[in-house]
Amino acid sequence: MNIQGEVAEGYEAVREAFVRNFEVLGDRGAAVAVYRDGRRVVDLWAGTKDADAGAADAGAAADADAADGADPWVAGTAQVVRSATKGVAAAVPLLLSQRGLLDLDAPVAAYWPEFKAGGKERTLVRDLLAHRAGVPALDRSLTAAEAADGTSGARAVAEQAAYWEPGTAHGYHAQTFSWLLSELVLRVTGASLGKWLAQEVTGPLGLDFWIGLPETEAAAGRVGRVAPVDPPEAAGGLKLRPRRNVSDAYADPDSLTRRAFAAIDPLPDENDPAYRAAELPASAGIGTARALAGFYAATLGDTQDGSRLFTPETAALASRELSAGPDRVLVVNTRFGPGYMLHGPASPLLSPASFGHPGRGGSLGFADPEAGIGFGYVTNGLAKSVTADPRAQALVRAVRASL
Repeated sequence: MNIQGEVAEGYEAVREAFVRNFEVLGDRGAAVAVYRDGRRVVDLWAGTKDADAGAADAGAAADADAADGADPWVAGTAQVVRSATKGVAAAVPLLLSQRGLLDLDAPVAAYWPEFKAGGKERTLVRDLLAHRAGVPALDRSLTAAEAADGTSGARAVAEQAAYWEPGTAHGYHAQTFSWLLSELVLRVTGASLGKWLAQEVTGPLGLDFWIGLPETEAAAGRVGRVAPVDPPEAAGGLKLRPRRNVSDAYADPDSLTRRAFAAIDPLPDENDPAYRAAELPASAGIGTARALAGFYAATLGDTQDGSRLFTPETAALASRELSAGPDRVLVVNTRFGPGYMLHGPASPLLSPASFGHPGRGGSLGFADPEAGIGFGYVTNGLAKSVTADPRAQALVRAVRASL
């Protein structure tokens, strides 16, 4: 593989793991970035934007494609990161809380009166953020157009009867998290979550990350900034296997697992410009590995100019466990803080202090306050893994070894 970028002395193991992801685990186009104490110590990218996963040897095929003129992955290539979006989006309610504009212990209905229908009147804001709101699925799935129109999703989750008493159990709100969080932010600020994020977080920090891709970044065709997504069902070159119990539950059309992921049905085409422009903070964020790593570094105050996104108290809150144990949707034990997935068997991060979020199919971003780490990995070879993707995990292990 023709690996681009650099690593600081002592982080060579991360480069070795990144190479192995292409040579053994079938990556086609990917990037990884790591900050430590505000200094970027890993910045690597390789492969091609066009993920033709039909080749038996993905690493060799990526080099061959590059030689044949395929569009190479470059330093600024961005990617749909699926549920890794949730971790970036979660910064918005935490910052609103930090500024005294949102009370995490208040009922959601205090800001959004319509939400109290269907047994949800006692749902707290922290329940919503920690996947305890009881509405991981919808009685009627939304079309892709409805999911993105800014009103249908919020109306649907407000009207939806809770699947369990909110606050008493947790289950991953895979798709409904988009409308729960978006509407809450809209009611508090009067602005959409994507626009607020751009104005208050990613814009000031200079991060190439968007929830709602602007037209200026949405150039069509092979010259586009965003790498096309390779659907998991086409990813014959990716030697990854989903957890069996999650896979079984997803295969059952009547399971809460399947219904949660099918809250949008059929699933949108992630290469569709309309989907990329949609503000769906559960799944449709687009960004670079540098941006993911830089965002998490900023939550810790570890930026080169000394700017800090979270106060120490808010950073501690981000890693505070609010949900733990059997997940009614993912059917494994999961741990969540306020919007963040925490270190555990379902998604091993760097240490028990880490907070972040994986994206279904591979992407991962997280912060580790103890080590001062901000980490970001993005890939266009999206596999069927839901949480602990082997490629991302190999990179996390290499970072741990480098420390």
